[in-house]
Amino acid sequence: MRPLRSLLIFVAVVFLGGALLAPWLYWLTAAVAPSLAEKPFHRFVNRSLLGLALLGLWPFLRSLEFKSLRDLGLARPAGQWRKLAAGFALGFGSLACVAGLALVGGARHWGTDRAGLAGKLIGITATALVVAGLEEILFRGALFGALRKVWHWRFALALSSMAYAILHFLESARLAGPVHWTSGLALLPLMLRGFADGHAVIPGFFNLTLAGAILAVAYQRTGNLYFSIGLHAGWIFWLKAYNALTVAAPGAAVWFWGSGRLIDGWLVLPLLALVLGIVRRRFRDRKTSSPYGNVCG
Repeated sequence: MRPLRSLLIFVAVVFLGGALLAPWLYWLTAAVAPSLAEKPFHRFVNRSLLGLALLGLWPFLRSLEFKSLRDLGLARPAGQWRKLAAGFALGFGSLACVAGLALVGGARHWGTDRAGLAGKLIGITATALVVAGLEEILFRGALFGALRKVWHWRFALALSSMAYAILHFLESARLAGPVHWTSGLALLPLMLRGFADGHAVIPGFFNLTLAGAILAVAYQRTGNLYFSIGLHAGWIFWLKAYNALTVAAPGAAVWFWGSGRLIDGWLVLPLLALVLGIVRRRFRDRKTSSPYGNVCG
């Protein structure tokens, strides 16, 4: 059970440590750059959580006896670019369908601000690739990889996918009053208040869980993270481009079409189910020497 113990320690360090570190980060920023300290305190909490997660990732992986990048799902890039491109095409195309249907259905309209459009798209693409790479290493390579050392890969997939959804379901929360050393701890439960909104949980949380499951299935069946990174990057591209390039139509049924986040409406669910079917069919005959069970399920 050493992997599970290491995982629990890692999670505790990231969340409790990040919450306790955030006020000190805020005070340091206020002393060095007062203008930056005017930003909402929850941003300092988010940055602290992310920073500790990145700093603690390598010790966490070492404790799990991950000895190389290959153990983390990062095989040598040679020969893997087709997987990366195929994943990106599937992710891009699936959410492009959702965005297109929302535009045709009148739920969204193209924005009028087209200044610097090419630069925005290049920036969005770069961001999508970087964020997808980091999140796949953390959630699929490290978290899913750690859990499947303890349990069957299907159960590990379910747990890691729910953890992925929970972290992406955290909301921005405003701090009332001045910042104290316990302010980060007080803010954490407020960031989870979205779970009290039934319309947000269903289908938003389930869509995110399904998305995480698709990415984990792709990793399990291909034997590395390249297809998952491409798929994730294609999704992130539209998640950012959709909100940047379109605006909501008054009175649109957000529960069905989704909000500017795109993935929180019922319309996305059948598209994600279709993507899961494509991934399972595309890699159904793939076998590897993985020690975590038959990758074909």
